[in-house]
Amino acid sequence: MNDPFARLPEAATFTVTSTTVTDGAPLGRPQYSGMFGIPGGKDISPQLSWSGAPEGTRSYAVTVYDPDAPTGSGFWHWAVANIPATVSALPEGAGDDTGTDLPHGAFQLPNDARLARFIGAAPPAGHGPHRYVITVHALDTEDIGVPADATPANLGFTMAGHILGRATLTATGETPAP
Repeated sequence: MNDPFARLPEAATFTVTSTTVTDGAPLGRPQYSGMFGIPGGKDISPQLSWSGAPEGTRSYAVTVYDPDAPTGSGFWHWAVANIPATVSALPEGAGDDTGTDLPHGAFQLPNDARLARFIGAAPPAGHGPHRYVITVHALDTEDIGVPADATPANLGFTMAGHILGRATLTATGETPAP
């Protein structure tokens, strides 16, 4: 599937930028996964800034998803819920184990490695390029109502009826064959 949002209701678009990730370009080394043994990988979440969210936005969620993972369901690398509407940026590294740099009230859900933190890109060696879809979702509710141990897929399902807008960056990553 080329567009991971193709089967969801249409939503307004707004802008997301990053000082650490360039739309359409390969991810930098810090975003590569140390968890999966990628040399030089440090699992550092990207810096994100956004603007132009639709009127009525009451909170945000951020997700990082690899639709090209060889799982049949992709791979969720990061999910953050309940980011207050007054926030328009996350610093690099906010997705660490503590989440200390996340805004008050926001929380990280367990990713597909079942860790409530950001994990970087780690496509299987020789599998080819993978896309990492980094999305800021503008929501019409302050509290999306998912528990802290929910999956990112559950967050997506719950958000579907609350999304006012979506801002997306897509970066790539590839692990060369040995």
